[in-house]
Amino acid sequence: MKIKKSPWTALFPCPVVLVTCVDSKEKPNIITLAWVGTVCSNPPMMGLGIRPHRHSYGLIERSGEFVVNIPTKDLVKETDFCGTVSGKDVDKFSQTGLTPEPAEKVKPPLIKECPVNIECIVKKIIPLGVHHLFLGEIVHVHVDQEILDEKGRIDFNRASPFVYNQGEYWSLHRKIGAYGFSKE
Repeated sequence: MKIKKSPWTALFPCPVVLVTCVDSKEKPNIITLAWVGTVCSNPPMMGLGIRPHRHSYGLIERSGEFVVNIPTKDLVKETDFCGTVSGKDVDKFSQTGLTPEPAEKVKPPLIKECPVNIECIVKKIIPLGVHHLFLGEIVHVHVDQEILDEKGRIDFNRASPFVYNQGEYWSLHRKIGAYGFSKE
């Protein structure tokens, strides 16, 4: 028997990412987000849910650019830290020891320690309620060669991403299927 509940953000798991952005002087900042996802394949686009009172919201809104950096489970402490303090008060790069690297097409930096970095340009901001949805077109992707398999695809065991499950971080375990396997 299922229990009925009032509407709430029950979707899980959610990918955990570190989003980099810059202020008007190009000083970088990092925000941890879990309400992120692919929203279109052509053109490739991502969506970010961010509360307007967050420091990074204004930075992304003004610059119109951001980089989605996918951390490994080894970066869970740094990732959590970046989501618990404000970039108005703290230089998150210096506090965490994470390394900014120049991007190819946008001003916000990549995070060197993250094996996948996705450069985006904001196409639209949609007010939803307490969060606003940033729709960003993917303009460049960086992938560490060490996490690619022999076919050039990301090996998720090597990439070692983690997810957010309603207040908890969880690692991923193993592949259990692939798109279309049910029709074989």
